[in-house]
Amino acid sequence: MQVIDLLRRSELDRGAHVREQWVANSLGTSRSPVRKALAYLAELGLLTREPNRGYFLERSAGELGGVELSAGEDVEEDAYFRIGDDHLTGRLEANFTTAEIGRRYDLTTRQAERVLARMEREDLLRRRPGRGWQFQHVLTTAEAHAQSYRFRMIVEPAAVLEPGFTVDAESFALHRKQQEQLLRGDALLLPRGELFRVNAEFHEMIVGCSGNAYLLESVRRVNRVRRLIEYRHQSERQRLVHQAEEHLRLLDLLESGDLTAASQFLHAHLDAVRIRKTRSRTPN
Repeated sequence: MQVIDLLRRSELDRGAHVREQWVANSLGTSRSPVRKALAYLAELGLLTREPNRGYFLERSAGELGGVELSAGEDVEEDAYFRIGDDHLTGRLEANFTTAEIGRRYDLTTRQAERVLARMEREDLLRRRPGRGWQFQHVLTTAEAHAQSYRFRMIVEPAAVLEPGFTVDAESFALHRKQQEQLLRGDALLLPRGELFRVNAEFHEMIVGCSGNAYLLESVRRVNRVRRLIEYRHQSERQRLVHQAEEHLRLLDLLESGDLTAASQFLHAHLDAVRIRKTRSRTPN
């Protein structure tokens, strides 16, 4: 995004006024697209908007260096997601060697080894006996993705209603802080893998409060197999802001003790996400 690049170069401090006309003049464009871009950045927490005054930086220009508006910060990160996308779309077979990955994605042997080792740590790959790699069982179709959400719609709301459900104050505080940070800009700053981790662990924490180890393990297992297909949705950064708002609302309901309302809200939340994700992209 050109506005982000301009702000990075501006050396403005946190709280500095970002004027529409200054941005438009600097970029040689009209104020209309600038207004839309500034509103988007405000929604993501990088700017604040004050009525009748305009937009102000929430972070210094120097802190915008890590802002990610598109996937792929470096060669290995880009290859990591290309490998996943190619497998999901059928362009990459389930079995391959390190050398084949290096040639296909223009990586050195060391780079390819690091990328594949990362995917192994995340349970996406396993080493084949002898040589080579193989994708673990992962979700690769829109229907399987939808089924994983329908499964979660059964398990997670039920976990909230378990007799042993107890709010873990320390865990709630940690996850509340993480979700608030997403609203303040981390939804834009964090890489896709980290975004998945934050939100998957949020839901695992909620289920873990049930005290039912079987429910928790089932959710963790689903999270492992859906990781790859979920990465394809992490570029939809604006959606993640709304998702974080709903997560905070869920924490409020649980802390208030209204577990029935919390269970119903969680069911509706998962259903809405299921519909949005399985319609927005259709991997095959």
